[in-house]
Amino acid sequence: MIDDTRPVPEERSLGELFADLGREISTLVRQEATLAKAELSHKAAQVGRDVGMLAVGGLVAYTGLLALVACVVILIAQAGLGWWGSTLLVGAVITCIGAGLVFSGLAAMKRQDLAPRETMETVKEDAQWIRRRAT
Repeated sequence: MIDDTRPVPEERSLGELFADLGREISTLVRQEATLAKAELSHKAAQVGRDVGMLAVGGLVAYTGLLALVACVVILIAQAGLGWWGSTLLVGAVITCIGAGLVFSGLAAMKRQDLAPRETMETVKEDAQWIRRRAT
């Protein structure tokens, strides 16, 4: 007696296998694009928060700086340099300090890594997976 209750292994043609591979690759590419988009959005939000904090901190510091600058100008003028001389001196010093801070901030922003590193790694892994599946 023959037992016909065993499942018959599914035999698929080469065309069906390549069609499946094409669908899997298409799905994989879509998922990688979604991952890249999410990663870039996360990094952009992070940079946005950092820039916002810089702007608010700069505004608060600026108002305090204006009061201190006025005080220094008055002190130098009372010491005998004259109003225009004390204003010029303080303005030049403050301008140099401000330029240094701006260049420092720009350098820090340039060091920010915005490349989607995780996505790049998974794309490499996916390419290896595709090569293994295709052979």
